[in-house]
Amino acid sequence: MYKYKWRLLLGTIFIIGLNFFMIYKIRFVGKAVNFIKDSLDNTDNTDINKLLFYGALIIILPIIAGFLQFLMRQTIIVSSRYIEFDLKNTIYQHYQKLDVSFYKNNRIGDLMNRISEDVGYVRMYLGPGIMYPINLTAMSVILIIEMFSINKTMTFLTLLPLPFLSILVYFLSNKINKKSIEIQKQQSDLSAYVQDTISGIRVIKSYNKTENIKEDYRGRAELYKEKSIELANINAFFSPLIVVIIGLSQIIILYFGGLQYINGQILEIGTLAQFFMYLNMLIWPFTSLGWVSMVIQRAEASMKRINEFLNTEPSVQNLVKEGVEIEGDIAFQNVDFIYDNTGIQALKNISFKINHGETLAILGKTGAGKTTIIELISRLYDPTNGVILIDNKNIKEYNLHNLRSQIGVVPQEAFLFSNSIKENLIFGADKGDDNLAVEYAKKADVHKNIIEFSQGYETKVGERGVTLSGGQKQRVAIARALLKEPKILIFDDSLSAVDTETEERILENIRKETKDKTTIIITHRVSSAKHADKIIILDNGRIIKEGSHEELMETSAYYNEMYIHQTSNI
Repeated sequence: MYKYKWRLLLGTIFIIGLNFFMIYKIRFVGKAVNFIKDSLDNTDNTDINKLLFYGALIIILPIIAGFLQFLMRQTIIVSSRYIEFDLKNTIYQHYQKLDVSFYKNNRIGDLMNRISEDVGYVRMYLGPGIMYPINLTAMSVILIIEMFSINKTMTFLTLLPLPFLSILVYFLSNKINKKSIEIQKQQSDLSAYVQDTISGIRVIKSYNKTENIKEDYRGRAELYKEKSIELANINAFFSPLIVVIIGLSQIIILYFGGLQYINGQILEIGTLAQFFMYLNMLIWPFTSLGWVSMVIQRAEASMKRINEFLNTEPSVQNLVKEGVEIEGDIAFQNVDFIYDNTGIQALKNISFKINHGETLAILGKTGAGKTTIIELISRLYDPTNGVILIDNKNIKEYNLHNLRSQIGVVPQEAFLFSNSIKENLIFGADKGDDNLAVEYAKKADVHKNIIEFSQGYETKVGERGVTLSGGQKQRVAIARALLKEPKILIFDDSLSAVDTETEERILENIRKETKDKTTIIITHRVSSAKHADKIIILDNGRIIKEGSHEELMETSAYYNEMYIHQTSNI
């Protein structure tokens, strides 16, 4: 709000101005009523020009107030939109800073809900939620001053029921706050459930679980509906409450004001009319209190949820500002790693070294810790114990973004964005063009598949690359990593979905491409590992054997059996 303080201040001035003109108009309504009464009592003394003057002011002053109201919305409401824009950007940028473990512990649907629905509720508070209370305050102050200047006793009687209204608003606000928090949690749960369902729609259909999912969703939606109706019922109580209290004030004015007029204490009937109009002006501002109270409570609950994430610090900190070029020497020294979310120790006292330009292959059973090693090299996590060195320098001493820009990773599960094939290919490069996309697609042996599509490289791959086969997605991901031309190139079981013949062609192209790059290949296939300079075999988070293909064939029964099994025709 401080960033847009001048807009908000100007909006407040416009609010004061529009209320002044709207209230000032009523003074002339009272004079017009008195003038008409006097004219009816004394038909010989009728100055029609005075009545036209009053009528003109009654028309012109609301027009001026209406223009000021337009300016008020252009300042305060527009400021709330700017703040909403800033807040969404702040949250989104913070999401980018948070580490992988954060995303493992939080559901995507909940994250989406906080940046959309929660920010929307905060925006409502920062716009209308601020505008209406300021309007009520400005109107009340101007009205009370105007009413006191006319008749103190009538003013006191008019405002007598309003303190009871304030007490009821406070009481109901507490109930609204509790219901708002419950609704926000339920809405996040519903959003996360829908996101999971849509992402896994193919699994749901293949297992014929559509009806079960629909029934489960209906139950969650029903719970959300019940909580929303409970909140709506509380809010619905406000409007009748305001009408009753304002109506009570009008009865008081009519009764006591009528008595004063009969007794001659109020000299003009227009004064009584003014008080009725003043009181009617308060109906909407006070009615809006219920809505504003709900907005404030929901915004408080939403901002609390937003701040839970904004106050979350990534466990992987970027401590260095300047970036440097790396050669690609990698060394692990007694590295242990435990996943916080599961407590599983994935690596136990891992030590190895690979020089730049060399190729390291990592073999092992599922869950042996292979992927964890590359996640540590990319610094998606920091080791629990031990040190990782890049070019003989602790990996934490590199600028995080600069380090990752020099590492190319082909993940085990090839993820493609919902863009064209070309846009996915050039995603990791600083500068990409059609020629580069084609060149590296050929190296990944996917060019022939791409040109068979009706739109070629402009083909949209759909959500997570759903229009491509598993092998095609993997090869596009390989081409994307190669096109980046990194110093360290990592393949995480990225050839598992292609046949042996295609694998051989891709590996041959990769060997030509990676002569001056440090290359790490994680695989289950000996055929992918046998040409590596060094091979390490992991089991249960430990290195049980390491050496070249020839050395392991002689010293490792496990490796020997795996090689014979995979290369035999059986």
